Amino acid sequence: MIPQAITEKITLQDGREISIETGKYAKQADGSVIVRMGDTMLLATVVANQEANPGVDFLPLTVDYREKFYAGGRIPGNFFRREAKPSDDEVLTMRLVDRVLRPMFPEDFHAEVQVMISLISYDKDVMPEALAGLAASAAIAITDIPFTLISEARVIRLDGKLMINPSVEQLSRADLDIMVGASKDSVVMVEGEMNEISEREMLEAIQFAHEEIKKQIAAQESLAEKVGKSFPKREYNHETHDEEIRAKIWEYAYNRYYDIAKTPSEKHERSEKFKTVVDEFLAQYEEDLEELERVTPLAQVYFHDVQKEAVRQLILNEGVRLDGRDPKTIRPIWTEVDVLPGSHGSAVFTRGETQAMAAVTLGSSRDANVVDGVVMNHEERFFLHYNFPPFSTGEARPLRGTSRREVGHGNLAQRALTKMLPDENPYVVRLVSEVLESNGSSSMATVCAGTLALMDAGIPIKKPVSGIAMGLITDTKTGKWKVLSDILGDEDHLGDMDFKVTGTKDGITACQMDIKVQGLSMEIMEKALEQARDGRLHILGKLTDTLAAPRPELKPNAPKIALMEIPKEFIGAVIGPGGKIIQELQKETDTVIVLTEEDEVGRVEINGVNQENINKVIERIKQIAFVPEVGSSYEAFVKSIKPFGAFVEISKGIEGLVHISEIEHKRLEKVEDALKIGDKIKVKFLGYDDKKKMKLSRKALLPKPERTEKPKKDDAPPKSDQTPTSH
Repeated sequence: MIPQAITEKITLQDGREISIETGKYAKQADGSVIVRMGDTMLLATVVANQEANPGVDFLPLTVDYREKFYAGGRIPGNFFRREAKPSDDEVLTMRLVDRVLRPMFPEDFHAEVQVMISLISYDKDVMPEALAGLAASAAIAITDIPFTLISEARVIRLDGKLMINPSVEQLSRADLDIMVGASKDSVVMVEGEMNEISEREMLEAIQFAHEEIKKQIAAQESLAEKVGKSFPKREYNHETHDEEIRAKIWEYAYNRYYDIAKTPSEKHERSEKFKTVVDEFLAQYEEDLEELERVTPLAQVYFHDVQKEAVRQLILNEGVRLDGRDPKTIRPIWTEVDVLPGSHGSAVFTRGETQAMAAVTLGSSRDANVVDGVVMNHEERFFLHYNFPPFSTGEARPLRGTSRREVGHGNLAQRALTKMLPDENPYVVRLVSEVLESNGSSSMATVCAGTLALMDAGIPIKKPVSGIAMGLITDTKTGKWKVLSDILGDEDHLGDMDFKVTGTKDGITACQMDIKVQGLSMEIMEKALEQARDGRLHILGKLTDTLAAPRPELKPNAPKIALMEIPKEFIGAVIGPGGKIIQELQKETDTVIVLTEEDEVGRVEINGVNQENINKVIERIKQIAFVPEVGSSYEAFVKSIKPFGAFVEISKGIEGLVHISEIEHKRLEKVEDALKIGDKIKVKFLGYDDKKKMKLSRKALLPKPERTEKPKKDDAPPKSDQTPTSH
């Protein structure tokens, strides 16, 4: 007997419906739901261990999102023909969900939690990532896992109107695209890209999304009530505390930490000073190893709490930050360009103790990044890769491939710059950011270094882009709060917000915000955006001081690209049997030639460093794909002579007849009277005869001889008066 599903429905503003159902599938998980909109279906499950693993003092949360190829009726294109490691798009969706879920669990809950979301059916009019956060939260909502419900909404602006959960086609025409994650009371996460919008427009989009999210949370609450097993929430005890030790540490460390924080210092020096306070406190237990072993893990937690509170109170009460700045001041900046002679464009951007080196590589369409997924199938002509090696923070740790964080930060920087790339750009552009030092917001340093590197490469970007990371310190007891510009790594770790904003002088191009506290007001967000704009413009000024505009020419070692079109019936002739002609041509000229059929014509892209060789390729292809135009004139060589005319070659392998009557304006008895084999002449193409043979004329290009007029009757000589004598 098929079990009866429990269902809840959400109606969007435009009348479309989202359904959430549970009770039929994956019932051994703690919670499982299927979220459906149109024919797009997501299966979300959650499992949480009852107890925390020994020694774990954090939330070991795993969020996994996978798109099954069968969802779109496709077979994977890889060698194994099965879903392999997650794509970048899947990783980005995992991060979007994780960043909203994580702060919604209690701080003292440390049991391992695994959330798995799978796209099991795909409708091209419904983008699945917009439903992933709702699916994850709904799966948790029907369990006894302690959690504050959330949801996510994707908002675009199309033709001036905000709308939720767009199709791929609608997204392609939008000038604003953001994903917002929120609880019922506050916004937790924002990420997206925009076409130079104002701060006010961005706030409107966030508020619009939050209103829709509240409806989705209400539906989850209703579903949880129907299921019934989510109340009461489970009891747990994942932390052991000693209030006597806590009080002793607070008394010992608070003023010491406050004084260290108040004295400006660099990251490693400050870290060493903080560590010394811990070591000196634990030294008193060195003779009692059993007590030292008991106190040490507690001390690590309590010293961290004291440090956090001391730093926060210093900022709130005195407006002094760890490096001595006030809340609005940007760290010292220096930049340079053209630092890597082997690349096609390069730059270094350094802000305080954060440094990024960016390098641009220009390529042909063959170098485009192929995105092959269930939802997205396209080629990226501009893509950015972000690398965060361990030495950038003074660490030695294993390298295990590209991390989720690197994928996310690279994507943010790419979205920040994408809209400023020229609309017509023959090159594929790869931008790589190497983070050489990091103490706060290396992704924003990547945007700044990337802007300079693109301009150094001679890419005619529309406008320079800069980026800044904003922080927040709040105190719920006193109601005090401070927005911080250009945050340090410690301020990100100890603060309540990480809000990254990028843009030009005219508006925002991308943003990413993560909130660690609930109840963030729109007033604070508005203040953060306003302060971010001031900081962004300050940094932008530093960039344009270094390089005011893109270089007018590419670097000497940069590839040059020529584009041409040929009739599509000549594509095969240019390629040659088995690719012989095009391969030989590429080898002879050290070029890359790409042919594609588009709109009934063959598009040819020729990529090479040497312009002379590119010109040779163009000339050769013109010869192969030669199509004469009626009325045009051509250089021709006389190849053979017949009694009725001369056969001439107007392009390699293309011959036509110049009839004897079309050689000169006067009548010729023999062709040889005017031409001989090997002569170079100019001919005009007159069209084709009834037998599809070319009609060529030399005469049409020769000056016409002056006409000799016959004498008029009036001009005849006078008759003689002498009468002829007849014989």
